[in-house]
Amino acid sequence: MRLVSYMKLVTTVFVVEEVSEIIKESVETAIGGNTYQHNRVNQWTTSVVEQCLGQLSKLKKPFKYIVTCIIMQKNGAGLQTASACFWDNSSDGSCAVRWENKSMYCIVSVFGLAI
Repeated sequence: MRLVSYMKLVTTVFVVEEVSEIIKESVETAIGGNTYQHNRVNQWTTSVVEQCLGQLSKLKKPFKYIVTCIIMQKNGAGLQTASACFWDNSSDGSCAVRWENKSMYCIVSVFGLAI
């Protein structure tokens, strides 16, 4: 009985390190070494979000996921974001990753809500 309870706990915990790796791999795959091109931003953001969701679903964990992606050209402009959540700290979680190259920033946030 104790082992079953432990296994259930392990599968319902949001593991930030695991999600962070998925985000980094998704961004590298979708954007890689490209330079900023305004007409490709929509394609890139969609690709990053879809790849993240695909990889997260392969984890087979009982979570609902929310994924956001922002791509911004490096031109000296400022960007401020904020989020707030009301959830169960023992099972739900979030992870944000900032990726950059010489011409752009990509900020991806994932929220995992246990079912």
